[in-house]
Amino acid sequence: MHRDIEELRTQSPRPETPEPGSRQGRRNPPEAGVQLLDDDSAISIALESCLKHVFAKYCTPRPVPAQQRGEMLEPPEGAYLTNEGLDAWARDTNGAPFDEATKEEILEFMDVTEDGGLTFKGFMQVYQLQTENDEEETWRDLAAHGFDRTLRLVATRREDSDIDPRLASQASPASVTPSLISMVHRQRRKGKLR
Repeated sequence: MHRDIEELRTQSPRPETPEPGSRQGRRNPPEAGVQLLDDDSAISIALESCLKHVFAKYCTPRPVPAQQRGEMLEPPEGAYLTNEGLDAWARDTNGAPFDEATKEEILEFMDVTEDGGLTFKGFMQVYQLQTENDEEETWRDLAAHGFDRTLRLVATRREDSDIDPRLASQASPASVTPSLISMVHRQRRKGKLR
């Protein structure tokens, strides 16, 4: 009659759901040695490094090209995502650009330039919200950009090295799950956003 706890967890309809007492952003297996959020629930240094690389692929001005294949990119000082860069990032991450309502939410609640370009700080705010609310979505985003569960860049996609992502073909609007809009509203109700 007594089942092994691990057997019960793997037979759960949602085995990825955190155990009681665990927190979003800190569920990676201990042997991986990395977490998305630190003990203060802020973006970990390792995740920030990955996000710099992803942001740099789509930002303006463009970063200096990496010297070796697989080397991490760094966004230049004052870099931001234009509307085209935002669409390219969404397309490469989710398969389609954001719809207009999601873009409006990003520009209203995240850190942007005076001209409405998403800054790296704003990009980190997006991932802070997402990771607090749906850690697995952040892991999927990282995997889409070639990172493994140890946050190492293990694969580059052909698009990363051959063409500027802003020139990629247009696709239908992205569906963000959970939507950025609902995450922003939840955080606003909790008093974490203005």
